Amino acid sequence: MHMPTLNLPRFNARLRTSADQTEIFDEFRKKQVRLTPEEWVRQHLLHYLIGELGYPKARLAVEKSISLNKMTRRYDAVIFDESGHNPILLIECKAPEIAINQQVFDQTARYNQVLDVQFFLISNGLNHYFAFVDKTAGRYRHFEEIPNWAMFTKLLTTV
Repeated sequence: MHMPTLNLPRFNARLRTSADQTEIFDEFRKKQVRLTPEEWVRQHLLHYLIGELGYPKARLAVEKSISLNKMTRRYDAVIFDESGHNPILLIECKAPEIAINQQVFDQTARYNQVLDVQFFLISNGLNHYFAFVDKTAGRYRHFEEIPNWAMFTKLLTTV
């Protein structure tokens, strides 16, 4: 299976191919998972956040279930505060061929009805959108780039 080149740094992906599928080792979930274009983006983005931008791996949750309108949904990833109980960054990944449009923002907003985070990051591996949820103004404030952990923690205290 050929995966597309992304607008994210490469990492040492551990792939395993069998007759019917290719898997990638997810070091965050500590298991092999089926390699899909969305998973390719998720793995690259998480390695970038943890390995290069300094986000703490211990505060990361990947592919966890939430209940939304009595239906079970799974978010891609969330970074929690130091208590481990309060989500502070919602991460939504899409396959590279999926355009990041209003539908994707709406999906993220629906997840945020449950998670109630102040920040979210949406990526299809080619385009990345990092934003602050300004609840008082009822809109998003977009950032030019994904902040490193030190900058992000300062943002948390200033908004």
